[in-house]
Formats: sequence, structure tokens, C-alpha cells
Amino acid sequence: MTTSTRLLHRKRFLPLMVTQFFNAFNDNLYKTAVVLFVVYAVYNDERQEALFSGLASVLFIAPFVLLSALAGQLADTRDKAAIVRVVKLCEIGWASLGAIGLFLAWQGIAVHSFAIPLLLFVVFLAAVQSTFLGPIKYAILPQHLKKEEVLPGTGLIEAGTYIAILTGTILAGFVSVELAMVLVVLTSLVGYVSARFVPEAPPQSDYEMHYPLLEPYRDRVPSRPLRWLGMPFVAVADQAVMSFKLVRNTMHNRELWLAIVAISFFWTIGAVLFIQFPPLAKNQLLASKEVASLFLVIFSIGIAIGSVGINALLKGKVSARYSPASVVVMGAFLIGFYLVAKLWIPNEAGQLLPVEAWILEPLAIPLSLMLLGISTAGGFFVVPLYAFLTTRCAHDAASRTIAANNIVNSLAMVGGSLFAIALTTIGMPVVDQLLFAGAMTVVAAWLGWLLYKAEKDAAAAAEELARVAAG
Repeated sequence: MTTSTRLLHRKRFLPLMVTQFFNAFNDNLYKTAVVLFVVYAVYNDERQEALFSGLASVLFIAPFVLLSALAGQLADTRDKAAIVRVVKLCEIGWASLGAIGLFLAWQGIAVHSFAIPLLLFVVFLAAVQSTFLGPIKYAILPQHLKKEEVLPGTGLIEAGTYIAILTGTILAGFVSVELAMVLVVLTSLVGYVSARFVPEAPPQSDYEMHYPLLEPYRDRVPSRPLRWLGMPFVAVADQAVMSFKLVRNTMHNRELWLAIVAISFFWTIGAVLFIQFPPLAKNQLLASKEVASLFLVIFSIGIAIGSVGINALLKGKVSARYSPASVVVMGAFLIGFYLVAKLWIPNEAGQLLPVEAWILEPLAIPLSLMLLGISTAGGFFVVPLYAFLTTRCAHDAASRTIAANNIVNSLAMVGGSLFAIALTTIGMPVVDQLLFAGAMTVVAAWLGWLLYKAEKDAAAAAEELARVAAG
């Protein structure tokens, strides 16, 4: 029995794994169900549909920018298991509100004046909840697992989260809105029950580092206060300053900073495409919401294929050698996707086609292959860049580097989403916005080339230093 298999039978790991799985599942089920329902059942105008999809994306990303540093501080200063339980209890609240919003929109009650604003507000609440749960799912592992179990445990959490996101996204496209609202609430209840079984995880720095002799009297030692002076908006401003300093510190390492900016460009392209998929599928391709969900699935599968492929190509070596060419190929597939979409001839009946009928359309397979090519080339581009973040920084700065990357990524995705909204506002058709995403790959290729050049310069400098030291 492998270490990973054994962990799945351990009470110190399984409840956390289940809790995180259902959290990621519910977030994506709700957000995707909301976007697809509103785009397909409420609006009948491509501009409104694209604006709604873009606004939902911005609201889902914004909490990760605003609250990640505060969430990390909270996780470091309080019992992580207690936070998990509180956060999952809050999920029942937002899931219930979301179900009410979906019910009102489904029944046509105060759709534009109340139901849609409520749905968007709940998208924001769901992202806030995930923001506060995010730092805990990894930070809690060293407290509950043995040293040799941390790596496989992290891998299981990552794999479970990826499967949950994919499952929630697929299911949202294939279930009715009435079933979706029930599933969201039921999933939140299951998640809370599993959270009740997560073992306690007090802040280690308080007891194991600062008060080692007080370990038997843990309950009597006061928790460290959060730096928010009793005012939440002061806390957010305080954490914004911390985030700025965190990002600024990575700029001193040219390789790290170029990798972070290049990754951010990639996910900005991804964010723009995710915004475009639902209105594009409905209006340009005359396809049902199941097809829009299928696009998201194909994109995710392509990233996975690219991740495996580039690892085999580089043979374990961390290098940006193939990144510039990969993103150029990605841009070529994007242009191909745009051309096929422009050439698409709507079916004669003018009706939205389900997956089984849409896939028989003459250009459906070429379009799907173009999308798969986009995401596969994207995987080739971005995976080595992530490896830079942990191999080119000081050993004691890996977590801070990842945090800085997450902040810049989120800011870039918000910026890309807002730009897509602006293009929609001025009347640019969604299909033509694909060219904007294609143009961004040129910038990404330039950044990849700069990174590879910096990589070669650093290697040459290291060789010269070794030669001087030896001679």
C-alpha cells in the first residue's frame, strides 16, 4: 500500500481532503451554473451576456487580491481547524442565498432588480470563503502528517481540487437550474459535516516556537491579535501594503519576476477566454450550455496534457527553453479558433444544438481541436514557469514567492476581465475579442524569450564564477 493510499484511510487527512474537494466542487458548480443560466435563460443579447460573464469573473477573482494576505495571517494566528469549520458554516449561508437567487431568476421574480444582483453578490461571497480556506489546506498538512507524508498529501489535495473543479464545471452545464440550486445547498452541508472531523491545528508559532514550555497549558495562552485595530477596512489596507511589499521583493530577482509576469499573462488570456466561451457558444455557434461547459472541460484537459508533455520534453530540467515557441503555437491555435468560429454556419433551424447534435456539425471537430491545441500549448508554456518560482528563489522564501505570484496573477486576471468588459461595452463582438487574446500571446512570447535569456545569462555567470573559484 502506497503512502498516498494509506493517507486516504487516516482521520488526520481524509476529512480535510473531503472538505477541500467539496469546497472547490461547490464554488465551480455554483459560479458556472449561474453564468450559464443567466446567459442562456435570462439575457438574449450578446453584449449583456458578455458583460455578465465578465463581471462574474471579476467578482470571483477580486477577493483573492484583496484578502489573501489577511487570510494567511488569520491562518497563522488561529486554530486552522476552527477556521475551516467557521468558513464551511458560512458556506451553508451563501449556498442558501445562492439557491434563493437562482429560484427567483428561474421563476422570473424581480430578475433584474434583485435576483441577478443577489447571484453576483453570492459569487463574491463564495470567492471570499475560498480565499480564507486557501492558505489552510496546505499549511495544516505539516501539523497532521509525518514529514514523509507531506509531499504525497499535498499531491492528493492538488489532484482532488483539480478533479473537483472539473466535475463541478461539467455538472453545471448538464443539470437543470432547479437541480443545481439543491445540489449547491446539499454540498455545503456535506462539506460542513466533513469539516467537523478535521483535527485541531493550533498556531504552531505560538506554542512550538515561542512558548515550547507552555505546550501542556495551550488553552491558557492567549492568541496573538490580528493587525486590524478592530476595523476590517484598516485590515484590508494593511494587508494591501504587505502584499505590495511581498511583490516588490520578488522584483529583485529577474528570473523570478519575469516568470511571474509571464504566468500572469497566460492566466489573463485564460480568464478572457473563459468569459467569452458562454456567449460565444450561444450566439456564434448556436450551441447549448452543455457545449459551453464542454469548452471549459477541453481547456482543462489540454492544460493537463501540456503539463505532462513538457515534463517529458525537458526530462526533469527546469528551463524556459520551449516557452517562447509554445506560446507562439498557442497564438496560432487561437487565430485558428477565431477563423473557424467566424466561418461557422448556423444550423438551418436556428435552434441551440445539444452536444450530441452540435458535435456532428462540419466544423465542430476542427473547432474543438483548435481549443485543445490552445490549452495544450498553454500547458507547455506555463508549467516550467511555475517550476522557476520554487527553484530560483531562496529555500526559505518559496511560500512568499508563490504568494507574490498569486497576487500578481489575480491582479492580471482582473485587469484582463475588465478590458474584455470594456471591449464589450464599446460594441466589439465576442468572437472578435478572440483576436485580443491572440495579441496577448505575442507579449507572452516576448516575456518567455526574456526569461530564457535571463536563464542563460545566470547559467553563464554561475559557470564563470565556478571557473574563477577553481582557477
